[in-house]
Parts: sequence; structure tokens; C-alpha cells
Amino acid sequence: MKKYRHIFFDLDHTLWDYDTNVQESLSELFEIYQLISVGIPNYQAFIDAFYQVNFKLWALYDLGKIDKKNLRETRFKLIFEKAGVLGEHVPKDMEEDFMHRTSSKPHLLPYSKEILDYLKPHYKMHIITNGFNESQAKKMHSSGLTPYFDLVVTSETTGHKKPDPQIFQYAMDKLSVTAADCIMIGDNPNSDILGAIRSNIDQVFFDPHEKGIEHQPTHTIRHLKELEGLL
Repeated sequence: MKKYRHIFFDLDHTLWDYDTNVQESLSELFEIYQLISVGIPNYQAFIDAFYQVNFKLWALYDLGKIDKKNLRETRFKLIFEKAGVLGEHVPKDMEEDFMHRTSSKPHLLPYSKEILDYLKPHYKMHIITNGFNESQAKKMHSSGLTPYFDLVVTSETTGHKKPDPQIFQYAMDKLSVTAADCIMIGDNPNSDILGAIRSNIDQVFFDPHEKGIEHQPTHTIRHLKELEGLL
């Protein structure tokens, strides 16, 4: 089996349990800001609207069609409108509260710590993420991930977003390594897997819900513990 020296991990949905952390935060916000009183009928309507809007905004961000400022300024306005409420009813500090609250949550996906403990003695490990600097650093600290990783590369720092090969090349240049030394592990077929393919980096597609992928990754796993058989 091919021997790698460096492992690149995606963060959200790969190690950090985005859905659990976000849903906890949204539940808290729904109660704190008493969103029933402004016309959002229940928590389920709120979270459904969040996922519809947030997915579209991040897709636009990944394509470079909106920037960080625009994403954060419009997110909850659009969520309220999706839930049938005027955007002007968004509490002034809701976006900041959401970002701080969510980034402070500790939940990781199953086997995250176990597999990192297994890999740490044998590989240098790094994060490549399209997330924002401050929030990603806080997520890693809150969940205990920080000590495992040597380099954290964000799209905000590099000016390039996965799947652009330039963000992968930035990481390799910082580490003075070649693509043959590296493998990328992530859940997103486009940003993680296609980005690594374009960069000639081997890939592990993390597909816990068996959604499938149109590209042909080097490996596919359903849970992180399977990495023990690959690395």
C-alpha cells in the first residue's frame, strides 16, 4: 500500500459534527429570541429554513459568487423570509450569537478522536477548509482538535476555495511536500474529492450516508474507523 507522509482533513461534516452543533445552537436561539413571537411557528420550521438557505449561500460562497460579508449579513434575513417572516424582524445580534455559540460547541463525528489518536504517531496531519479563520479555530479548540494538527489552511487565508487546486498547492508549498506525499480526507464530492483529484492528491471520500459520488475517489469509507485499514 502506498505510503503517505501527510494527511489533509476537511473539518466540517468530516471531523466536526456540523449538524449536531448547529442544531443545538439554533434550538437555543429559537428560545432565547422567542422566535414564535415574531411569527416563526415552531423550531422545525426555523431549522428547515436554515438548512435550505445556508446550503445555497455556502454553494454560492464556494463558487466565489458571494463573499464572507455578504453571506453573514444576509443569512438570517433570508432564513426568516424562507420561514414566512419579514427579514426586518431578525434580532440585531443573531448572526454573531449564532457564530459564537455554534463554534463553541464540542461535538465530533463518531471515531474522530480515536482515529486521530491512531494516526498521530505515524503522520503529519493538517486541515484544509473553506470555513472562516476565527470560527474554524474556535471549533477546533472547543472540540479538542487543535493539538492533532500542524497546519490549518483556510480559504480566507489563501484567497482560494476548494476545489481550486491553488488552496491545496498552498498547503503543499507551506509543508515543502509533493502531491505524492499526501492524501485528502473529506465528505464533499466537489470541494474535497474533486479538488484533490485536480491537485493529483489521493483521496478518501467520507460518505456516511451513502450519497455516492460521480468522480472516482481513491478510497471510500462510511465511518472514520475504516481509515485504520487504509492508513
